[in-house]
Amino acid sequence: MHETTTMLIELGAVVFGLGIVGRLAGRLGLSPIPLYLLGGLAFGQGGLLPLTTTEGFIEIGAEIGVILLLLMLGLEYSPAELVDSLKTQYPSGIVDFVLNATPGAVAGLLLGWGPVGATALAGVTYISSSGVIAKVLTDLGRLGNRETPVILGILVIEDLTMAAYLPLLTAMLAGVGLAGGSLTLLIALGTAATALWVALRHGRFISKAVSSDNPEMLLLVVLGLTLLVAGFAQQLKVSAAVGAFLVGIALSGEVAHNTRQLFTPLRDLFAAVFFVFFGLSTVPGDIPPVLVPALLLAAVTTVTKIGTGWYAAKRAGIGPRGRLRAGGALVARGEFSIVIAGLATGVEPRIAPIATAYVLILVIVGPFATRWAQPVGMRVLDWRDQRRATAAATAPERTPALETTDPQGATS
Repeated sequence: MHETTTMLIELGAVVFGLGIVGRLAGRLGLSPIPLYLLGGLAFGQGGLLPLTTTEGFIEIGAEIGVILLLLMLGLEYSPAELVDSLKTQYPSGIVDFVLNATPGAVAGLLLGWGPVGATALAGVTYISSSGVIAKVLTDLGRLGNRETPVILGILVIEDLTMAAYLPLLTAMLAGVGLAGGSLTLLIALGTAATALWVALRHGRFISKAVSSDNPEMLLLVVLGLTLLVAGFAQQLKVSAAVGAFLVGIALSGEVAHNTRQLFTPLRDLFAAVFFVFFGLSTVPGDIPPVLVPALLLAAVTTVTKIGTGWYAAKRAGIGPRGRLRAGGALVARGEFSIVIAGLATGVEPRIAPIATAYVLILVIVGPFATRWAQPVGMRVLDWRDQRRATAAATAPERTPALETTDPQGATS
């Protein structure tokens, strides 16, 4: 069979299969990400039916998928919202980083991966999945809840942290020394800060320049601009993903709204390809040996994310129910964790299996945690309060000591 024919058949089968598993996930009320990852495992090396001709095409599609994911994420925030989140939520962002990056870093060192592997795994466990969280909050009708701005503030800070983290990780993966790595990081931060400043001060002019009443022209201009900026960002060691995120921030108003409508199907297609490609690059036989560490990491970081949401919502003056809802919503990991693991796989191949297992676990647990963290948490709190009340009621009353007077008249 001709190679082009084989590629078309394989690609058609993959895309058709993605549509089927996506519909199945929707019926089950789950994110389709774990099913996409499982599909990639099935068609990758060591899988049930390895692909032979389409892997190169899927790899390019995966790169575009990452860029579109971050572009769409940037479109959700205005520059003013970013600045406001940084001003009000930065203490919660620090707590989030410490609580959730530390387990990954410690695990990486205990597994013998060294500083580079530990840094990569810290990023995998740190960042929540904005895509999964936004979808679940929409499905549960919680976008208008008091705790939702707190959740979004945490997600914004995590995404901005990636602007510094990804260049640093890229430099470490490339084996750049301390001086070279510091220079790379400074260049990356300077580029990101400049792009953010341009978005803040001149975003309306950028939006006006790319605006068009013709949907076809708007799609081509925004897509071309995003790919150009992503490419230049990659050249400057900033990361293509961060470049795309900053383009999304720069677009606002009606242009951002129209772009979201146009790009949503395109993003969903290439994002699915991205998750499939990550599954393709992971050997299924490598997952069982790391399943226990992945489960332990998932359990620990579920608790730490709930603690993060509790702390952030408490700072905002929200009651216990809202604090639990905020914490449960932050549990899911997804696209960015896979992006980080994909970057690190070339240097530390053992990170791909553990990251795949970890994301599979938490992308399933996340929606359930969002739904059930409040009722379960409130039962635990009520039980604790009842125990304290019972203990206080049954505790023997303390009899005040009798006063005695010594011969000198002093009271003791």
